[in-house]
Amino acid sequence: MKNGLPLAIDVVEAPASKIDAVDFENLVFGNVFTDHMMMCDYEDGEWQTPRIQPYGPIQLEPSAKVFHYGQAIFEGMKAFKDDEDQVWLFRPEANIDRFNRSSVRLAIPEFPKEVFLEGLETLLNLDRDWIKQGFGSSLYIRPFVIATEPGVSASPSKNYKFMIICSPAKAYYSGEVRVVFAEQFSRAANGGVGFAKAAGNYGAQFYPTNLAKQEGFQQIVWTDASTHEYLEEAGTMNIFFRVGDKLLTAPISDRILDGITRKSVIALAEEFKVPVEVRRVTVKEIVEAAEKGELKEMFGAGTAATINPIKGFGYQGKRYELPEQENSYASFFKTKLMEIQYNKAEDKFGWRYLVKEK
Repeated sequence: MKNGLPLAIDVVEAPASKIDAVDFENLVFGNVFTDHMMMCDYEDGEWQTPRIQPYGPIQLEPSAKVFHYGQAIFEGMKAFKDDEDQVWLFRPEANIDRFNRSSVRLAIPEFPKEVFLEGLETLLNLDRDWIKQGFGSSLYIRPFVIATEPGVSASPSKNYKFMIICSPAKAYYSGEVRVVFAEQFSRAANGGVGFAKAAGNYGAQFYPTNLAKQEGFQQIVWTDASTHEYLEEAGTMNIFFRVGDKLLTAPISDRILDGITRKSVIALAEEFKVPVEVRRVTVKEIVEAAEKGELKEMFGAGTAATINPIKGFGYQGKRYELPEQENSYASFFKTKLMEIQYNKAEDKFGWRYLVKEK
């Protein structure tokens, strides 16, 4: 962007859509992508002209620094379509702010918020037909930036590529979810990059998650790196515990992601007078609550899954199953969130963002 000013977005439309070949009732999360993508390169100390073009492969040098030093961050967002065929985003500015906080932590230039939003709206309008109506249907949006400068010297890249790709989505998890409390591995440490959506955070958790899956669990709930006494977040979600009628969740820190869905649940809890405590939660108190029958629910919160109930957990070789709740908090908060996202309820918080047709 010359002189810091956004330039017009160059648009090259796909010659034909591949939408008719997609079975929208049987989607595997993140496997199908829309007709177009957004791209913008950082060169000579500034972001260049953004462009939208047909979705397809990109070319990189084998020595591109993203492959060697992991300078890569991303975000997760969703677009929703209401009964009137209007398209909505949910708290997009919070995602963009977090995207840029992640960039700063990995020494990547921040991307201008106005250009991000303008480009995203243009992209969503081009691929509007890929956004389907109905609860549970959405368009998952994946903005990311990678280091593209050729060279294997251990230093920040001088060149970057910002991109947005989109994927129609149904449910993220299918089937019941059970978790294991981490006793050995940790997701992040003090002073690290746990608060950022750095690609390496997710790559590093695959191995311990695979070990958990071998034991019959779907995810890990990470504990703090220092003592493994405090519960922090699940593999792809922030996590909530319902003890009695009280909702507990860990505070954000430089280890824990500032989840958009997480803080929306906290705001809804306060709105509907559900007692909520944001504080450090110990493994010991949750195990004891489970043994006494006081642990009523656990659920994850994140963009991809929205709200995902957790049926049970494991710790030190023991397994704990949670009781079925007739009026669960997980179901309540998921319904309230989706009613706002799909424009079926009043948005007192100003979270909805209308994507205007152009």
